[in-house]
Amino acid sequence: MKRILVVDDDIEVLETIQLILEIGGFKVSALNDGEEIFNRIEQFNPDLILLDISLGHIDGRVVCEQLKSIESTSKIPILLISGLYDPKDFTTLNYGQDDFLSKPFQMDVLLKKITKILSLEQDEKYLMN
Repeated sequence: MKRILVVDDDIEVLETIQLILEIGGFKVSALNDGEEIFNRIEQFNPDLILLDISLGHIDGRVVCEQLKSIESTSKIPILLISGLYDPKDFTTLNYGQDDFLSKPFQMDVLLKKITKILSLEQDEKYLMN
């Protein structure tokens, strides 16, 4: 079972995403504060991180860049989400994310993006062996 860490400061969004992902067959850890992300990654060992850009006083783009710059977390795929940005903004801006999804989004679109990212990750592991 693939493990997904969801980080969003909006509790309702967080709970909705968690429920949908659990129904979709994923093991989910939900976090509403970006400050705890490094501890949670160490404890949970996620296969993918779903990371909101606006986390109160923390910028998810900065967290994404930090995660991608650290060897122990650099290979974890990150799907950035935000209601403040349009997907075309991320065709030129790269913070190390593996993909971007604009809020509000359809849950089936979220599941497709997650499945695509995780299958690409699996393909890369297969090719490296």
